Amino acid sequence: MSTKTDTSREPDDADVGAAGSQLSTAPEEEVSLPSLGPIGWARWFWRQLTSMRVALILLFLLSLGAIPGSLVPQTSIDPTKVEQFRADHTTLAPVYDKLGLFHVYSSVWFSAIYLLLFISLIGCIVPRTWQFVGQLRSRPPGAPRRLTRLPAYTTWRTDREPEEVLGAARRLMKKRRFRAHTVGDAVAAEKGYLREAGNLVFHISLIVILVAVAVGSLWKSEGGKLIVEGDGFANSLTQYDNFKSGAFYDTDDLEPFGFSLKSFDASYERTGPQKGTPREFRANISYFQGADGTEHQGKIEVNHPLEIADSKVFLLNHGYAPVVEVTDGRGKKVYSGAVPFLTQDMQNFTSTGVIKVPNAQTKEGERNQLGFSGFFAPTFGGEGSGSMFSTFPALDNPRLTLTAYHGDLGVDSGLPQSVYQLEKKKLKQYKQDGRAVAQMMRAGETMKLPGGDGSIKFVGVKQWATFQVSHQPGNGLALIGAVAVLLGLAGSLFIQRRRVWVRAVRGADGVTVVELAGLGRSESARLPEELADLAQALEPDAPLAARQEPSTAPEKSTGTSAPTPTAPEDEAKPSDSAAKPSGPSDASDSVAKSSDSADPADPSEGARA
Repeated sequence: MSTKTDTSREPDDADVGAAGSQLSTAPEEEVSLPSLGPIGWARWFWRQLTSMRVALILLFLLSLGAIPGSLVPQTSIDPTKVEQFRADHTTLAPVYDKLGLFHVYSSVWFSAIYLLLFISLIGCIVPRTWQFVGQLRSRPPGAPRRLTRLPAYTTWRTDREPEEVLGAARRLMKKRRFRAHTVGDAVAAEKGYLREAGNLVFHISLIVILVAVAVGSLWKSEGGKLIVEGDGFANSLTQYDNFKSGAFYDTDDLEPFGFSLKSFDASYERTGPQKGTPREFRANISYFQGADGTEHQGKIEVNHPLEIADSKVFLLNHGYAPVVEVTDGRGKKVYSGAVPFLTQDMQNFTSTGVIKVPNAQTKEGERNQLGFSGFFAPTFGGEGSGSMFSTFPALDNPRLTLTAYHGDLGVDSGLPQSVYQLEKKKLKQYKQDGRAVAQMMRAGETMKLPGGDGSIKFVGVKQWATFQVSHQPGNGLALIGAVAVLLGLAGSLFIQRRRVWVRAVRGADGVTVVELAGLGRSESARLPEELADLAQALEPDAPLAARQEPSTAPEKSTGTSAPTPTAPEDEAKPSDSAAKPSGPSDASDSVAKSSDSADPADPSEGARA
């Protein structure tokens, strides 16, 4: 096989370029500078904003902007951690405040990136969609004048009439789901439109995800509640321990439902290197929906929330609540119930808490508010250990240690205060013989207060659990968008847009010459293989001619007739493959050689079989 530079290549290249045009819906970028003036600069800015390059940059900036939202405590998620961060980092905190890093997702700069990305995607998708619709309505272009210049090519001679070959080729292409029609002496076929459809689906899905995030942020609601075994919860604003919602959420739209914590099951690994590791966390509940809803039994586990009334109830944490009874100086029981203690040691559940008794009195009838701060260990290490810390998270050997105070708890000041902290400014610690009154108690034991001011009894232990009630209206839409993104990306990566032409013309010796050529959007080994498969499938309708004579001189086309597959005009000596075209049985080798010898950078320099 010999190849030489063709002096008539320029018009042929133009012909191939027209045939291979519009294989993509990507907008053409102009390199000319905008005209002066406000309109020109606005047009230039719009073109830059709606380009794919800027869209990718904005998407990258959005991803970078989400990093501090994950690393820095956010006010909308945990205000307590934000305040603690400000107290621990007095230098960084003012800088973070100015940059809006404590509320990243509602900051001006993050919102600007978000909106610009939204506009960029819409401005990029709309023209591409119209262009793609136009391509779907149009037909594949006619065959180039020289099919030998395409990356994949094969040819043979047959005794069948050209019309018969073209009809069989058109039927074959349609059977293989090509869009095919006859143009002159060739059948033009095209396949792989789903590549561009996948590309559009990918970008539209990104918009869907952005919309879902916006909907979820503006119409969401989220609240937390700590519930002790035996207690319940109703979905009312006053029932929440903490509650936050989006800007457009109306608290009057809270759905009527509720649930009660019947019991809590927890188990832990007791031996081996993973001793103390949780094995089971399960909240056994009864729930209802609607004001007069029927009560149902259910359970909530980690990562297995309860779905009720367009909301999800998640199990977040659990701990222990010592049950105590407090008697004042008159011998009257002034407090009885379970007091949740907050876990300080997540491995072994050492907990701290306070007990407030605002309605106690002395034996003379004077007001004497009582307060107790203490530690709780579900498994006490043993007497003489010198530590109150727990050694195992289960209730194997529970101990409650309390320190007593009396005076003014500050609950009547009108200022809010935490139920887990004891305000000691106006309290005095009970002392006896110069030592603070404190006692470690087992279940059933009682601590007496000095001066006959009463006593506190450690009755037993209940468990508590914290739940999060979340209403996220955009989650379903975001899931649909994420799935569509993957499907669109897979389509745009794995589906190849290609065109195939089948030409059948009568040669000078009266034998029909069949030519097959293909052109893809990108170089791929699949195109020559597919062309070889098409050639073999076309063989029954266009069998190899019984007798083939080698051509000794190139034949020039006249009028509208196509050139025979002889040696190109620029070759001094015809090659064997041009003089003796290969039959369909050799099509695979012929196309493979054509693809291997073609220059990927110049489809017009494809080798001929």
